[in-house]
Amino acid sequence: METARPLPPRPRVIVTRRLLPAVEARMAELFDVVLNPDDLPMSPTDLEAAMRECDVLVPTVTDTIDAAMIEQAGTRIAMLASFGAGTDHIDLAAARAHGILVTNTPGVFTDDTADLTLALIILVSRQFSESARTLREGRWQGWGPSVMLGHSLSGKTLGIVGMGRIGQAVAHRARAFGMEIRYHNRHRLPPAVENMLSARHQPDLDRLVAEADILTLHCPAGLETEHLIDTRRLTLMKPGACLVNTSRGRLVDEEALIAALSEGRIGAGLDVFEHEPEVDPRLLALPNLVALPHLGSATYEGRGAAGHRIITNIRSWVDGHRPPDMVLPDMP
Repeated sequence: METARPLPPRPRVIVTRRLLPAVEARMAELFDVVLNPDDLPMSPTDLEAAMRECDVLVPTVTDTIDAAMIEQAGTRIAMLASFGAGTDHIDLAAARAHGILVTNTPGVFTDDTADLTLALIILVSRQFSESARTLREGRWQGWGPSVMLGHSLSGKTLGIVGMGRIGQAVAHRARAFGMEIRYHNRHRLPPAVENMLSARHQPDLDRLVAEADILTLHCPAGLETEHLIDTRRLTLMKPGACLVNTSRGRLVDEEALIAALSEGRIGAGLDVFEHEPEVDPRLLALPNLVALPHLGSATYEGRGAAGHRIITNIRSWVDGHRPPDMVLPDMP
């Protein structure tokens, strides 16, 4: 690892996307900041150039910072202050090797993402997507006792894959709807937390998939979770079950999901996609899918809090302190 470099009194900070006006204004007061007024995503070449010209880069979860890019970044950049909780877009080993601090904004979007997850659970269970399409296309013929029926949530089994902050927040909300909560996680929660959430641990993921009326994903993306939900696991889901994903698109094999949805066996609610921002038109044409354009954290409150959290991390570093949200806490 490289030795620690001197701290600039007014670091040059390059921000890759537009942030809320109040956040950008505060950054301009504190730092030598370069903003992105056009809000166009930066290309890999642009990101490399930015890293060579700044002390701190503020990327988002859609900016891939790989080992080759870090290798070419030069010696000036000292910090990657990422906007968002996820860090799978950054090669952390390469950052560590080059002495680059990495911070994120954990916990800021927990409630917003959990709220959206519950919204998708309701929308999919009640088949709102196809019902709304029927109305918009002028095909609605009026109320009837046996038309456009969905399912209530009370008494249904919610399977949560990944019981971190967001998974627990989803469980807390689902409990109020009278759902039975089961979860799969790398580490079992303490009994007191399980009791508080009325959640039962299921160590066998396949069994959880088969038991759930609604399966919701809240685990990070990585080699271990790539296509976690594939053809085999989609086949395990009970007829009429629903899959909800507000985490990362790569958790689901979209080809397999398209096939399962086309058969009409299950429903799905997606806020993320495997190849976003491109979305397979075959998915969007399916009546049993509710699709949203990555809105999990899209609130004024959450985005503002994340921006100010980034400012706090940068200021802590400039003042010679450890940033509160260091992703690599063992770095000096």
